[in-house]
Amino acid sequence: MAGIADVAHAAGVSKATASRALTGSGYVSDATRERVRAAAKDLGYVPTTSAVSLVTGRHRTVGVVIPALDRWFFGQVLAGVQEALLERGYDLALYGAPPESDVRREMFEHFLARRRFDGIVAVGIEPSTSELERLLAFGKPVVSVGGFEAATHAVSIDDHAAARIATEHLLGLGHRSIAFVGGDPDRTWMSFGDGRRLAGYLAAMDDAGLADAARHVRCEATMPGGYRAAVDLLGDRLTRPTAIVGVCDEVAVGTIIAARRLGIRVPEHLSVVGIDDHEYAEMFSLTTLQQRPHQQGRAAVDLLLAQLEEATTPAVRVAEPARLIVRSSTAAVDDDASAIVGNLP
Repeated sequence: MAGIADVAHAAGVSKATASRALTGSGYVSDATRERVRAAAKDLGYVPTTSAVSLVTGRHRTVGVVIPALDRWFFGQVLAGVQEALLERGYDLALYGAPPESDVRREMFEHFLARRRFDGIVAVGIEPSTSELERLLAFGKPVVSVGGFEAATHAVSIDDHAAARIATEHLLGLGHRSIAFVGGDPDRTWMSFGDGRRLAGYLAAMDDAGLADAARHVRCEATMPGGYRAAVDLLGDRLTRPTAIVGVCDEVAVGTIIAARRLGIRVPEHLSVVGIDDHEYAEMFSLTTLQQRPHQQGRAAVDLLLAQLEEATTPAVRVAEPARLIVRSSTAAVDDDASAIVGNLP
């Protein structure tokens, strides 16, 4: 396999010049850079990470901390991060562990501290355990996706505005009995984004003079969690709401499934709104607030690499707008209709 010395010899330059031409560190004329790159291509030379690190002081590796790989949002963010890093010639070191787990605590206390990387993309970080602050303490650039609670670069939608818009959409259809489903299942932890969504819902209800009618039903932000919570919430006809805002689309889809099994027609007798525009949203004709997690992953890489180029860059917080996508899971309230009309086909 060809080495840097072979490339330098073929291009007629020193090894140091060849290294500068291939890594982009230090001045090299355009003509020399092209000659070195052509020689490297002809010889099939691929610089190793360790070789680049010796010249540039960088490892060309970015650490990605993520709570789960089997959830749509996290998987989409990861795909965007990986795509953007590969385009720029960076490796990805992935650390995935569920919230509040022993392996996650071990990851923060030991594994991340001894890993060599140039920066970190942190997805879905837990505010209750100050994880973002712990990552910043490593002295590496950090970009968070979905968490704005610390002074760092961050990418997200405006979660507060998304839930407010979802709630106002239902209010505009005449609904007054609106419940918010999802988040904080054990009453001790809620992700930063979920907390902002709950706050947006409560603000909209308060602005409509319905603060006393606001209801938050706690459950895991998953489809099964939404299903279980909705079965309990909708089971009592005397207290069931006419509309539900799901903390995310997965909870909203779980709610629709529960309603159908209870014989409650959506949207004739129960309107449901989600947040995310999950890949299942179209299948269930779910009205939702759209976000683009794949694009958020790419944007996070852009912010991180900008920090590597200019360490004193002020913290940038990218809050992408969430667009209301109206499908057929919402309709004007009908107070006179019976909620039980038989199972949907």
